[in-house]
Amino acid sequence: MDYRQEELRRQLGDLGFDDVRFVATSLPLEGEGLNAWIASGMHGDMGWMERTSGKRLDPNLVLEGVKSMILLGVSYADGGQSEATASAIDRPIWARYALYEDYHDTMKPALAEAGRRLQQIYGATESDYRYYVDTGPVLERSWAARAGIGFVGKNAMLISRRHGNWLLLASILTRVEFIPDEPIRKKLTGTDGGLGQVGLLCGKCTRCMDACPTNAFPGPGVVDARLCVSYQTIENKGIIPRELREGIGSRIYGCDVCLEVCPWNRFAAKGRSMLLKARQELAGLTLKDILELTPEPFAEVFRRTPMKRVKLGGLLRNACIVAGNSGDVSLQPWLVRLVQHPLPLVRAHAVWALYRLLGRVAADALLASAREIETDLSVQAEYELGADSVHPKS
Repeated sequence: MDYRQEELRRQLGDLGFDDVRFVATSLPLEGEGLNAWIASGMHGDMGWMERTSGKRLDPNLVLEGVKSMILLGVSYADGGQSEATASAIDRPIWARYALYEDYHDTMKPALAEAGRRLQQIYGATESDYRYYVDTGPVLERSWAARAGIGFVGKNAMLISRRHGNWLLLASILTRVEFIPDEPIRKKLTGTDGGLGQVGLLCGKCTRCMDACPTNAFPGPGVVDARLCVSYQTIENKGIIPRELREGIGSRIYGCDVCLEVCPWNRFAAKGRSMLLKARQELAGLTLKDILELTPEPFAEVFRRTPMKRVKLGGLLRNACIVAGNSGDVSLQPWLVRLVQHPLPLVRAHAVWALYRLLGRVAADALLASAREIETDLSVQAEYELGADSVHPKS
């Protein structure tokens, strides 16, 4: 046992990290899976994944001379609204992590302090380490699996036996050499570059894959981002494909379906949330509250939250899809107003929602004047295809 290493582990836990594990970086991750995923186009518009793929596989390209990585997990178990309790009409569904202030921001001070502890205990300098919260060229899930924090499930998420599917990950790359922690179970044959066998402790369970509302899993542990609700409602900055909108259902930002159905969550204890700041009041917003947002209220309500990533236009786009799926015709006045929105992105989805709620005849009559003056091709396409949008309840 290295007493300095265990002291560092203890101190990082005291800072608020719910899991602290160490891994050697001498063996880079194998790139076959990542490269095949990118080559097939399943990364969608996330071009940075392709541009930084080499660094993601070999941390020496991120920090020359790196010897180890510290993998850190922050649990948000039991920390948010669940699909089971959310109302399909009145309350849109948010990904659980979105009901906190942006974890990228709230975890960074603790990471900075973790670096200082590394300096104090090991005599490292600031140039001897780099830290990231989910945004750097690091495959945190793969390294976390190698470090034994959890295993990669068939939903492609890291699953912890202590925290279930509810872990936010951070990493510290360092030139300090640590004794590596063991993975959950060593693979006996073959090699996986440290990823760990996908579905290692899943058994025959495929609940996550079966429950996906948009069929985004072409195979165990593989997500086609182009079909994923989280990708479409967050990373996609443009028009959401029509064939995916119904599957989005009431999910206005992100999706937890493949996480929530996982049986491993029954073992997850409530997280300490030392490095998270809850914004549970967001779960109380009604769909009408969101549909009537303008720039100033949006900036105030969603200040410091992850939703700032999609900006007002993206959130209104998502809200229009939720409205169209709701079957709630009382939303008509809010959607009619958005048909006049300055952004074509919002207008297009508002048109789709009205056709879906009202049907072709009623929507044609209601939107005739707006259609006559519409010049954007993406919005015009929604008018042309309006009949295909009709909600089953219409």
